[in-house]
This record gives sequence, structure tokens and C-alpha cells, in this order.
Amino acid sequence: MYERSFIEGTRGTQAVDWEERIDVKRMREERKNRALERLQETELGAMLLVSDPNIRYVTGLAMTGGSGADHYTVLTENGDIIHWDTADHASNQRFNCPWLHDIRYSCPGLGNVPRASGRDSAREFLKSKMADTVATALEEYGVEDETLGIDVANGGLVNAFEARGVDVDTETAPAVMEDARKVKTRDEIECLRQVAAICEAGFQRITEVAKPGAKETDLWGAAAETLWQQGAFVGGGYVTSGPNTWPKHQANTTDRMIRPGDLVYADFYNIGYLGYRSCYYRTFSMGEPTQAQQDAYEIARDNLYDVLERIEPGATTDEICKGFPDMEGEHADFYDADEHWQMTTNHWGHGLGLQLYEVPLIWRGLSPDHPIEIEEGMTMAVETQEPADNQGVRVEEMVVVRENGVEILSQWPVEEITRIDY
Repeated sequence: MYERSFIEGTRGTQAVDWEERIDVKRMREERKNRALERLQETELGAMLLVSDPNIRYVTGLAMTGGSGADHYTVLTENGDIIHWDTADHASNQRFNCPWLHDIRYSCPGLGNVPRASGRDSAREFLKSKMADTVATALEEYGVEDETLGIDVANGGLVNAFEARGVDVDTETAPAVMEDARKVKTRDEIECLRQVAAICEAGFQRITEVAKPGAKETDLWGAAAETLWQQGAFVGGGYVTSGPNTWPKHQANTTDRMIRPGDLVYADFYNIGYLGYRSCYYRTFSMGEPTQAQQDAYEIARDNLYDVLERIEPGATTDEICKGFPDMEGEHADFYDADEHWQMTTNHWGHGLGLQLYEVPLIWRGLSPDHPIEIEEGMTMAVETQEPADNQGVRVEEMVVVRENGVEILSQWPVEEITRIDY
């Protein structure tokens, strides 16, 4: 197992001068440099980034998550960054983000604004103006004759650039950013370690609030309050109980009351710290778990650790995924499923970073025929589940790939179901 060095480990979320913690300046610089190095290996002269996580990776700006579109960024082969944003955001960034030297007002040619405009002519105006502003910047920075990569392929925007004589490539930029982001820096890893600790504060709150008569919404509300108090961005997550724990309930958290003998399942996904997202599951029992519940938990836990023991640098996902259950173990008959691709999200490992999901993906639905190699410094979450009578257990660990295996970032006890006495 990986042995932590002296400065690794959860330290605190405040800035202090008496010990080294997450160095956000170093993290911003290293992320930008990774993207720039990979850009310089291509034939592109610049990249236009529209995806929020890609923008944050290069700029450090706290994009809210999804598709971007009313903000966008250009990174040139010379390392120049030009960022466009909505009026208030741009003026705020000019004041608060001195590491960015060229921030302009955006014209949202993609996303919600053109969608809501109700007129094709309005949409054409917005795309045209967006293309004009970017093309002008390319000229100012001397890369107008080079190919422009775009990370979100939109036919209308591509046409608008080509009408202005800009050569556009929609395949290279996504690959550049995927390659830059798949292996994490030391500070990125510490962000994920910190968000795991924050999730554990949420789990603890659940153990304090859960009792017969409390509703799922009570548990999730209390947990979310704790997560926010600990400095997290709560962009997802839920709590379910009893028969809502298997299969996953389509409404996620409901107003169902907790009862003795219930399993309670907490899914803390998309809980963010400095943008880095969690995916962390735990199962709780209300009182003494039944033998069926204990047996199911043991199966889910053992399947999880079978996969974790297979992960190391150089291993390939086609071999690793064999640690996950086969179709019988997936209970495919319950789902009336015939192939693994139909069992999305039940048993898999997926990359963690500025979004869910990132490289790598370890899954019987894809990995046997489309394997990739695991690299040191990749971060991921590995998750399993198992039914127990008319309920179900789930368990998940957050890990980072080290030179001889994985370091487990999540620390909530996993050997047995967490029992809640009331």
C-alpha cells in the first residue's frame, strides 16, 4: 500500500502561514502548463474552450459546471489566455483574478440565451458576434492563420468561424484536455482527499439524525447543511431508505419515513471542494442488520476490493473489470437485461476530477473491447452494490493510483455496515 509522505493528508480548509496546505497558485499554474504542453504537441495554434471544467482547469475560474456557453476561453500556443464572460462576472474577475490579464465581455452564441431567444435571426446574430470576438482575439495574438481547436463541436459555430476564414478542428482540443486532466497534480489529489473528508462529516451527521419517523429529506437536508458548512459545493447527492435503496429510486431523496430494520443509503456524488468532485457511497442499518443485509454487504465490499487490488500503473481496464460481477452477479434477470452495457452505473470505476466522469472508466460494458492503460496519478471512484431481500447495499471508495497500487482517499469504515442505534 502507498505510504504518505509528511505533507500529504487532510490539513484544513483555511489559509495559514505555519504549514503547507493545498497551494492553489501552484495548482492553477501546473494545470495550465499541462494543457499548454499538450497543445504545443499538436498542429493547433489555439484552443477555444467552452466546457466549464476545461475552462476552470486552464483559468482557475469557478465555472458552475455543465456546458458553459455564456463564457469561453482561448488558450494560444504561446500560453496566452483570453477569457470572455458575462458582464458582472467579467468585471468581478478583472478585480479578483490578477493572474488573468485579458478578460472581455462575452456574447453567448451557444447555450441558454440563444435557446431562449425564440428567433433564428437572434441565434445567428449571437453565433456571429461570438465568432467575431474570438477571431479578433486570434488576430491580436498572432495566431489567426493557425488552426483553432474547439472542445465543444457545434456546427453553427464552426460554420461562423469558417465564414471568417478560421480553420477549425473539433477533435483535437477535446483529446488535448482529456490527456492533460487524466493524471492529477499533488494539489488536485489533496482537493479530492479534502472533499472525501467533508463527505465523512456528512455521513456522521446522518448517523446523528437518523431515527424512526425521520424522513429521507430530513437526513439529506441535515447532511447537505453540514457539507456546505464545511466549505463544499453541493452539486448532487441524495439519501434513500428501505425499499428505495434497490433499485435506485428515480426521484432520489423522498419524504419516506425511516423505519426500524431499514437500510439507509447515502450517495455523496458531485460534492465539490475547489471544484473537485466526490463520488462516495455508504450504507447504514437502522439497528442490527439482518443476516441477508450483512451477507449482501460482504459481497458488495469484497467485489469492490477485488477491483481495487487489480488497479496499478500499467494494468489495463479489460483485466481490471473482471473483478466486477458477471451477469449473474449483476442480477441481470431482475433487470431483464442481456448484456453488460445495459447495466450502466451499477458496478464500475470512473475517473474523478473537476467533473464526473473523467478518464479512466472501468466497466464490463466497455472495457473488455475498448481497454485503456492505468497511469500513476489517476484518481477514481469504484462502486458496487448488492440486493438484500427487498432492499440493497452500496459501497464506494475514492482512490488515487500510486506506483504500487492505490491509496484510498475515503476513510469512513467499510468493513461492516455502519449500524445506527436509536
